[in-house]
Amino acid sequence: MKTKTLKKNKVNVVTLGCSKNIFDSEEMMAQLKANKYDVVHESDDGDASVVIINTCGFIENAKQESIDTILQWADAKAHGMVDKVYVTGCLSERYKPDLEKEIPDVDEYFGTRDLPRLLKTLKADYKHELVGERLLTTPVHYAYFKIAEGCDRPCSFCAIPIMRGKHRSTPIEELVKRAESLAAKGTKELILIAQDLTYYGLDIYKKRELAKLLEHLSDVKGIEWIRLHYAFPSGFPMDVLDVMRERDNICNYLDIPLQHASTRMLKAMRRGITREKTTELIRQIRERVPGIAVRTTLISGYPGESEEDQAEMLEWVGEMRFDRLGVFTYSHEEDTHAFNFEDDVPEGVKSARAEAIMELQSGISHDVNLEKVGQTLRVMIDRVEGGNYIGRTEFDSPEVDNEVIVPKSSGYARIGDFAEVKITSADPFDLHGILLPA
Repeated sequence: MKTKTLKKNKVNVVTLGCSKNIFDSEEMMAQLKANKYDVVHESDDGDASVVIINTCGFIENAKQESIDTILQWADAKAHGMVDKVYVTGCLSERYKPDLEKEIPDVDEYFGTRDLPRLLKTLKADYKHELVGERLLTTPVHYAYFKIAEGCDRPCSFCAIPIMRGKHRSTPIEELVKRAESLAAKGTKELILIAQDLTYYGLDIYKKRELAKLLEHLSDVKGIEWIRLHYAFPSGFPMDVLDVMRERDNICNYLDIPLQHASTRMLKAMRRGITREKTTELIRQIRERVPGIAVRTTLISGYPGESEEDQAEMLEWVGEMRFDRLGVFTYSHEEDTHAFNFEDDVPEGVKSARAEAIMELQSGISHDVNLEKVGQTLRVMIDRVEGGNYIGRTEFDSPEVDNEVIVPKSSGYARIGDFAEVKITSADPFDLHGILLPA
């Protein structure tokens, strides 16, 4: 039974999955607001008449979370808690016929490129003049900044091209306007995202132009940090490193998912690179940008992965000493090249291998953090929790990396501002420090 009066023009947007989905939800919300909708993000008020779920379909755990969320809101609709439930995003793009059959209580399903049609269903206009405008769901001082959509890479395990299509770069001049708009509203940090940053420009400029884009974004007044996520190692444009080294507002930080250490596994994954070439690339990156923090992601339990491959992975992680590292267990995805192979590594073995890598990385991360004790670092203050300010250095991205914990008793700081912090102690995944006088 309804417990509240539902507001007919209020929409609650629920976002699942990665930062690219957050970006898409923010654009959707800006369009809805321009159409006089009262739009909220993941609200607990319970008075929105419409719920839009932006789903993830990347790996099994993410798919299950999306399905559970759809079922939750379909049940809420059945009990009169909302009037309409719409589903969009990657899961809906990939499995729409199955979802329509299995969860028919959803009013309509939309794909990743169906925003105009979704708006039309809500009797709203798609306003072309608002393309790039967003209602930020992050704190205003940082924003995810998508520079391209889709992917042309042939990685055997990945379903992203199925859900997002071919790589499509956004022109530099349009991205600069978007950055200027964000900066005018108080955004200080741009977190560049795409399925593959390093492919940027090949489709529209016929050459890799990430370095040129960085130069233009770096010139935008008010942008103090630019951070690079999701660089592909094969064909990495080395001129990016020159710009990073030369420009003070480009963070010495690179997220470069490498997936594996074993050349045999890399070949099976169709990554277009070997262990030796990967190692040399990381060496060059560190040489050309001294002090850079390198973040990577690995996959445990790919079909055919042996104990020898796992041992090679552990040896290599120990050798490379990445500043930040995450591990996924392999997910057997329909319509990918790897789905042709037997998913022959048991789930328990996948998990044990991932845990072994993370245990090793915990020690490495602790060592890296201990080296910062006694240093004074520039820290962006993200939020306040209890008696502490919580912030980040240029070497850390929101949600996935280390944080700096600073007691409020050590001084005054404002959320969204930078502060000078002296690091006093370190844990494996966090730093502790005190504010220094401005």
